[in-house]
Amino acid sequence: MLNRKTIPIAVGALVVIAVVAFLLLNANTNCCAANPAVQDISPNGYQDQFVSTSASHLLIDVRTPEEFASGHISGAVNIPVESLQSRLSEITSGQPIVVYCRSGNRSATASQILEQAGYSTIYDLGGINAWTAQGFPVE
Repeated sequence: MLNRKTIPIAVGALVVIAVVAFLLLNANTNCCAANPAVQDISPNGYQDQFVSTSASHLLIDVRTPEEFASGHISGAVNIPVESLQSRLSEITSGQPIVVYCRSGNRSATASQILEQAGYSTIYDLGGINAWTAQGFPVE
């Protein structure tokens, strides 16, 4: 039986059980990610995986033409996210695709568009702001 002394203990035990259950249920959230074809890649990771190895890939800047003209990563092609869906024919499948924008929001949208169109190896580099903040050059 519960009495005034055991009620706080029982409530505390229930809270602990609820927290543990929540943690266990959410411990493996990466197993079933919404975009399994999309992987985040850091500026250093991009340098290591693609630039220093000269690995074949397509680098897409999804910002506006004006933003692209103000400075972009070497080798990037400009396909604004607003026109990406209508320009998918310009993107060859079978090679890794790396997308970036200014801050990372539009690149996430572009990654989803590409994944939904059936592209299977997509890297979201995030924003050029992080790129330049780490000292990497733009042209």
